[in-house]
Amino acid sequence: MTALRLIVYDRTCTRWGVGLSTAWAAGARLYHRLDRHDAAYGATSWADALAWIASYEPSRSIAEVQYWGHGKWGRVLAGDDRLDRATFEGAHARAFASIRERLLPDGGSLLWLRTCEAFGGDAGHDFARCLADGLGARVAGHTFIIGVLQSGLRTLAPGMRPAWRATEGIAEGTPAKPLRAHESSALSPRTVHCLTNVVPRTWLAEDGVAQP
Repeated sequence: MTALRLIVYDRTCTRWGVGLSTAWAAGARLYHRLDRHDAAYGATSWADALAWIASYEPSRSIAEVQYWGHGKWGRVLAGDDRLDRATFEGAHARAFASIRERLLPDGGSLLWLRTCEAFGGDAGHDFARCLADGLGARVAGHTFIIGVLQSGLRTLAPGMRPAWRATEGIAEGTPAKPLRAHESSALSPRTVHCLTNVVPRTWLAEDGVAQP
């Protein structure tokens, strides 16, 4: 039995019935037709998202989870519910522990946060390490504002620390206090298209260095 590939998206981002949630739902349907995932779910909060992930076909392992939604430096949002270091280790710790039990061994699973700038700045570095070590899985996220083009795709394995610059993607402010991020572009580092569904293999080993 193959391990699951799951997509979760924020379904609260609507405006008079049309908004980014509509685009994410359409994208999930397209990915399904292209056989790029096994199931998708529109969540209203992180509690909702994690409950679905933990309960979906519980006898199967999970190879990958992609989350499509909004993010800022060191955090991602589902509706008004934020996931950051504090909630990962606090309010959502039990749900993540249940999910971790279903992940592949030896860091073989991937959590890809397809949101704006979650892995940028000092907070983004800390968030990436927290997720990778806490889940025992590889994590991926972006350092730029993303849309059709998605720049600054960075990955981190458990037991590693980020090797990318904390300044990457920051248009205004400092890594300690970022104020504004750059938009993605074809000329920006580590750019993929929204239809890209695999992190390029050559990137997987480039972004982390062993923790002391």
